[in-house]
Amino acid sequence: MNALHQLDDIDITILDILQKNGRTRRNDLAQAVDLSIPSVSERLRKLEDNGFITGYYAFVEPKKVGKDITAFITVTVDSSKHYASFIEHAKNTDEILEIHSVTGSGTHLLKIRTENTSTLEKLLSKIQAWSGVVNTTTSVVLSTMKETTRLKINKPKQS
Repeated sequence: MNALHQLDDIDITILDILQKNGRTRRNDLAQAVDLSIPSVSERLRKLEDNGFITGYYAFVEPKKVGKDITAFITVTVDSSKHYASFIEHAKNTDEILEIHSVTGSGTHLLKIRTENTSTLEKLLSKIQAWSGVVNTTTSVVLSTMKETTRLKINKPKQS
């Protein structure tokens, strides 16, 4: 069964509200979906227990904390024997925010944030020294028009 079929309209509305503002109070959620606070609390517990909600986070403005460079690094790892080591290194590198296994050019795509071009260059040297890394291609972001973690959740189709 598709996980989406476990959600009803109220769950989808709750998820949509929380994606816009994770600090929305339960009483405001209850009012928005016309349920009691205990009913909303129970729905939230179920959404968390079933893995629909995996955490609540604050989005920090990178430039306010000195992270002026955003870049995407396409990495080519030479063989599957180096895969686990590469992933472990990447997971343990604070500047790497996202790690994706990809098709097309390269084997992995990394999203990074760093202070400046000097720290970017040091990070690239570090990544290029990891076992199995045979190539990197870096694209530095000049400007960002949209950046969100919000997912549009479609209502399940009736069978």
